[in-house]
Amino acid sequence: MRVDHLTIPPAALALVKAAEGCRLEAYRCPAGKWTIGYGHTGPLVRQGLKWTQEQAEEWLLKDLLKAADDVHSLATAPLTPNQTGALASFVFNLGAGCLKRSTLLMKLNARDYQSAAEEFDKWVYATVLNPDGTSSKRQLGGLVKRRTAERILFLMS
Repeated sequence: MRVDHLTIPPAALALVKAAEGCRLEAYRCPAGKWTIGYGHTGPLVRQGLKWTQEQAEEWLLKDLLKAADDVHSLATAPLTPNQTGALASFVFNLGAGCLKRSTLLMKLNARDYQSAAEEFDKWVYATVLNPDGTSSKRQLGGLVKRRTAERILFLMS
């Protein structure tokens, strides 16, 4: 099912913008990936890349539409626009593979929406690069805040 911009509610766009922030010059995220705009990554993002604000807005919408498509391809339960938006934010941040393997999706597809919502709070850890070049898994305050916002949006009618 192809979704359009009307499927991404303004609250979901605002959530992702607040969680990601916008940087118009490429930087390395805590996981060490080159990132630009509102959390856009990919093979063309590299050191020295610069965008305009318009490019950042355009790519955010494209990235969220792709994430919403991924959500709709995995979810068999009916979704409200807010549920789609919350899950699109989740997939945009973590990838469709994390949703596909998650208890969140299992509970969602069983139409246990309340239990599915409670699963957001488990996804607050990230693998981060340490100064010595090693990596470790840590709880990040920004992820706690983001997952809380996604859960709240998911439960809104």
